Amino acid sequence: MKIFALGKNYTIVCNTKDTRNGFKHTASLCGKSGSSFYETKICYLNRTWERFTYETVLKKTIEENFKNKEKEKYLKIINTITY
Repeated sequence: MKIFALGKNYTIVCNTKDTRNGFKHTASLCGKSGSSFYETKICYLNRTWERFTYETVLKKTIEENFKNKEKEKYLKIINTITY
């Protein structure tokens, strides 16, 4: 499990789970109170070529939940992560 903070108001909790044919990354978007209000997943059949683990599922979560400047702000945070 890995937790990514998006400022003071949101966090994204990511996990990796095995599937029958490979694995999947899941993400839960949580508000200030800590309760999850959005969940998504991306399934992989084999190795992924992301810059860092969970990059794709993080971007999907942000793009589906935020608009305009807020979306740009959070994508910029994700793009600065290096591992």
